[in-house]
Amino acid sequence: MTDTAVTVIPPQPEWADPWKHPIYYRGVTIRRVFAYLLDIVIVAMAAGLVWIVAGIFTVLTFGLFWPLHALLVALVPLLYHSLLISGPRSATLGMRAAGIRVMSIAPGAEAEGGRPTLFQAMIQTVAFYGSMAVTGTLILLVVLFNPRRRTLHDFLAGTVVVNDRSQWLGEPG
Repeated sequence: MTDTAVTVIPPQPEWADPWKHPIYYRGVTIRRVFAYLLDIVIVAMAAGLVWIVAGIFTVLTFGLFWPLHALLVALVPLLYHSLLISGPRSATLGMRAAGIRVMSIAPGAEAEGGRPTLFQAMIQTVAFYGSMAVTGTLILLVVLFNPRRRTLHDFLAGTVVVNDRSQWLGEPG
């Protein structure tokens, strides 16, 4: 009697294959641009509000709050993107308006409905802002050279941005 271990490789979720399911990827690139522009406005408004509130606390504490002032403002985009992408809708407010969402292509992700983990969302956010700071928008050209329309931060986080199924199935988001 021989004991042989069998490794079962689960099938990829349908959103992971752009050739068999192109509906997930049609128009995603331009939708991502639109979503990002909307998210810039939202993040800027939230950061401005945090800046004002932190400024008031800085004045009230006679400058003692100043070291935390910039840190709090810097946390706004990290929290905004990470919490919303890892949330139940897997999309920022801009992505929701554009009809797209972030999906995990990590092994076993389909068990969670494809929703990225908080760790994946944080990797994606930090890698996005870090790569943009180093290269400007040039790093985003990566999206033009792969069928899943993934950017560097998508590759690093193990995610993909797809059209939201609920938009064509009439499901609630």
